[in-house]
Amino acid sequence: MYRFSTLLIRTQTDRSNYVTKEQLRIELERQAQRYQDIYGGEVTTYAAKTEPERKPWRKKATLQDRVFQEELQKMEKEKARQEADAQS
Repeated sequence: MYRFSTLLIRTQTDRSNYVTKEQLRIELERQAQRYQDIYGGEVTTYAAKTEPERKPWRKKATLQDRVFQEELQKMEKEKARQEADAQS
């Protein structure tokens, strides 16, 4: 049993090498049928692989971003300290 994984596509329909999906589908079906008839081989078709999902773009934190985060943390600590002093 032979597997014919890649079908060569030779079309003379358009000189600019532009082939529509329908033309491609017809040509592949013709070549697969010819392969089965002449060589008695088996044609295995595969579903198209899905495109990987794009991961969200993440930028690297700049110096200003890091300093801003540090200042926010300092302010939160100071606020927590003031609330603790107020309760005691």
